[in-house]
Amino acid sequence: MQTNRSINLSDEKKRDAVVALAFPGKPEGVTNKLPGGETPRSIRLLKESASTNFSSLTEEFKDADGVGKAIAEGDPGIDLETTGLLLDRTRRVYVGEDNRVVYRIRMEEVVYDADGSETERRPEKRMASNIATEIPLKWTGKTVPKAKAISMFVFSRKFQIKHVNGLTYDFLFAMAKELHESKSLMFIGGGAKGNEPLVTTAGGRPYKAFLEGRIEDDSYCLILHLTDMELKEITK
Repeated sequence: MQTNRSINLSDEKKRDAVVALAFPGKPEGVTNKLPGGETPRSIRLLKESASTNFSSLTEEFKDADGVGKAIAEGDPGIDLETTGLLLDRTRRVYVGEDNRVVYRIRMEEVVYDADGSETERRPEKRMASNIATEIPLKWTGKTVPKAKAISMFVFSRKFQIKHVNGLTYDFLFAMAKELHESKSLMFIGGGAKGNEPLVTTAGGRPYKAFLEGRIEDDSYCLILHLTDMELKEITK
């Protein structure tokens, strides 16, 4: 684990402390090897160019059927001189419908309903991080059994919360002990009322957050689970 930021957290007694938030890191001593013993490396290859992507081919051959026919008769989507080139440094750019680079863009959020139809477009909101502000994250008292939680939510991110001194060790150990003994996750909220989602980075995505605690003798593990997706039964 690698610690790289702080988190302001409160407990059931409404005491709060700034502690460490650690990101999952690569386990020490674990390496990947190819069948021949070589160390693998990641590379980037050029898949297509602006002149060979689908939108350009559609414009050239009128429609998707025309593109399909052209591909069956030849290889218009493959540039033998550039396709498969090994890329070194790259930069992200945005292009318009004519495949030209655009420099002034407006990000929008697109909302879809259950059948995939677009229902709304709205300007993207860039939310400020709220995990280390003057207002601590709230211990809400709302719990859900672990077995039930894994069938209700898709937990996409997790962090370990760690103490920074002896006082915060006692503070976090007590929280982990309570959650461990109750075999449940505790809902953690932001804002003055503790009902706001957590945003870990500036401009980041909002998440529902739950704390899980584990203890063994004098050791503890306090894990912050984040989710932005609920699982629901399919009804006919």
